[in-house]
Amino acid sequence: MQREDLEDIKEACRVMREGGVILYPTDTIWGIGCDATNEEAVRRVYRIKQREDSKAMLVLVDSAVKVDFYVQDVPEVAWDLIEVADKPLTIIYSGARNLAPNLLAADGSVGIRVTNEEFSKRLCQQFRKAIVSTSANVSGQPSPGCFAEISEEIKSAVDYIVKARRDEPAGSKPSGIIKLGEGGLVQVIRP
Repeated sequence: MQREDLEDIKEACRVMREGGVILYPTDTIWGIGCDATNEEAVRRVYRIKQREDSKAMLVLVDSAVKVDFYVQDVPEVAWDLIEVADKPLTIIYSGARNLAPNLLAADGSVGIRVTNEEFSKRLCQQFRKAIVSTSANVSGQPSPGCFAEISEEIKSAVDYIVKARRDEPAGSKPSGIIKLGEGGLVQVIRP
């Protein structure tokens, strides 16, 4: 990883520690992010997206080990799904904990994705907490496929815009989503 990327990560972490909101590249599409444990920062993300806070947002972590800290009882099948996933996969877990309450779905569940992409993984490692990751668009509008497609409205509403990967062409896609339910029930939400 290049020195400027490390400086970029350092600054993004500083902004999030102070309760700020960032715009950053993930293992899928560009995301709006903040400290997933900070209720006021999460509230700002909902405002930026002009989205009801009854719609939960997912979080990124840098390793499967961290899932245990944010979920009361991780089903065994989750470890297998994380291990065999060959593309970015968000898993929705019941019994979320140690996260901002307004980040969770009404049923107390949360979507968590273990990122393997170099920049977002290092960002999560440096921040040492889960980071909100929601598409960089106003709710109801198309998700941007690259940095150039992000609206000025979104760019001007965040506190820091990461410099890395801005010149990549469109082509990124959202993650697959699987919900794990009671008794080992596995529901594919988005393939």
